[in-house]
Amino acid sequence: MSQHGAALQTYNQELVKCLEEMKLRRTELQEQIDSQEEEKNNLQREIEKMSCKLTRLNDSLAKRIAVRNEYDRTIADTETAYMKILESSQLLLNMIKREATSLDQTLVKTNMDKQQFRQ
Repeated sequence: MSQHGAALQTYNQELVKCLEEMKLRRTELQEQIDSQEEEKNNLQREIEKMSCKLTRLNDSLAKRIAVRNEYDRTIADTETAYMKILESSQLLLNMIKREATSLDQTLVKTNMDKQQFRQ
């Protein structure tokens, strides 16, 4: 019977040793879990911060694009109006040159007629 008692005591010691090793592994595993959960939480906070920053950046970008589009429209409208002014100025210049030439010819003709009267 003492053999059975010795065997039982050996099994008991091994059982206790296995349980202690399992508890140690579990504790190490829990520390890893805690560490990863903390890292996960930190990353989640960073994602939230980045998401807010991205939203603000998108809003700012949309406003700037809208203003840029207004600049483009205003520039295009101004260039179109300026081209019309240039065309009108050219037409006016051509008209005034024709009128000046016509008036000069009329004046020359008048002067010729006047000279013929004197003769």
